[in-house]
Amino acid sequence: MRFSKKVLKNGLRVITIPMKDNPTATVLVLVEAGSKYETKKVNGISHFLEHMCFKGTVKRPKAIDISKELDALGSQYNAFTAQEYTGYYAKSDARHFSNIFDIVSDIYLNSTFPEAEMQKEKGVIIEEINMYEDMPNRHVQDLIMKLLFGDQPAGWNIAGEKENILKMKRSDFVNYKSQHYLPESTVIIVAGQVTEKGVMAEVNKVFNKTPRGKKSGKIKVKESQKKPEVLVKFKKTDQTHFVLGVRTYDLFSKKNPALSVLGGILGGGMSSRLFQKLREEMGVGYYVRAYNDAYTDHGFFQISAGVDNKRIEEVLDAVLEECKKLKKYKVGEEELNKVKEFLIGNMKLTLESSDDIANFYGGQELLKRELKSAEEKAREIRKVTAKQIQILAKEIFKDNKLNLALIGPFKDKSSFAKVLEF
Repeated sequence: MRFSKKVLKNGLRVITIPMKDNPTATVLVLVEAGSKYETKKVNGISHFLEHMCFKGTVKRPKAIDISKELDALGSQYNAFTAQEYTGYYAKSDARHFSNIFDIVSDIYLNSTFPEAEMQKEKGVIIEEINMYEDMPNRHVQDLIMKLLFGDQPAGWNIAGEKENILKMKRSDFVNYKSQHYLPESTVIIVAGQVTEKGVMAEVNKVFNKTPRGKKSGKIKVKESQKKPEVLVKFKKTDQTHFVLGVRTYDLFSKKNPALSVLGGILGGGMSSRLFQKLREEMGVGYYVRAYNDAYTDHGFFQISAGVDNKRIEEVLDAVLEECKKLKKYKVGEEELNKVKEFLIGNMKLTLESSDDIANFYGGQELLKRELKSAEEKAREIRKVTAKQIQILAKEIFKDNKLNLALIGPFKDKSSFAKVLEF
């Protein structure tokens, strides 16, 4: 797929992906401002700021002014916050491109953070935190990060702690935005039925005079582990939801294609080893997943599932046994090729719409300063060998890299600690 990249004098990067036969257009703004850029005192502010950007701008003073205008265009719109970035987007009929560009850029540049709206939104965010805590399969993901990285930004909850949210002031948002929402740390991505000329005309009209600033950085992740670790959260649930995680490599590692294939072997699709073992053979759970999660300065490989409370130790034994097999035996050619095509096919299936395309290219540019097409990524996956998979399994599946986080009707973690051994 054809794309172009332009960099303004102030450092703002603009990615345009024309999609001639697509009737829509997506405008996505990504900025290097996520929970890893926060201090303990304002943990949760990246996510809170994302909410507040929809509460009014100079041009559109109230939240209803923003939503009403976007709804009138038949637009889909939202925002999201992660550890290393925040994103704002709108997608609409391509003929409304100029309108949605104006609205998204206004939200990003000119939000006013009304005091009254901020106080109300505190309740909204606390209820969002409560909602996720009531979803064990989702909340266990927060626990594995806490277990792996502890009391540092990578281990904190992206939504923050409730006490923090209640203490935040308008000045906190103003200061945080001035430190991070800067052109040199921002990428604008436009995908769909657009032209580069048309996109750059809109960009220059709005962003050309946006001044540079002094971007605040993030603290590098510290990793230390000597033995298997366990974190158990007691909750009266009908299932035990767990994440088994091992430390791996950062986003820039050349081992990431092999890690993707390793994840596919264990948990990619209904024919994967763990799906067949846990669901089809043992009948202990409905879902099981395995994949690598890579960030700019750390990474971890995880296996997650929701299983019968009474059989959790049996399940963990079975999962660890499948990991050990990958260390002991090479993957057969037929299985390896099947997994590669599964991964490549699924990647391409997620790139059918303009918003998916915008995220695909935008994430690469923001975090890695590179742009690879789906075909380039497919070639990297196809190059992975059975030998590489075996070597990788031996590197990462070690006792001193092993971590287990789980939510279920358990108060004692000692029995789980005994199970954790490769």
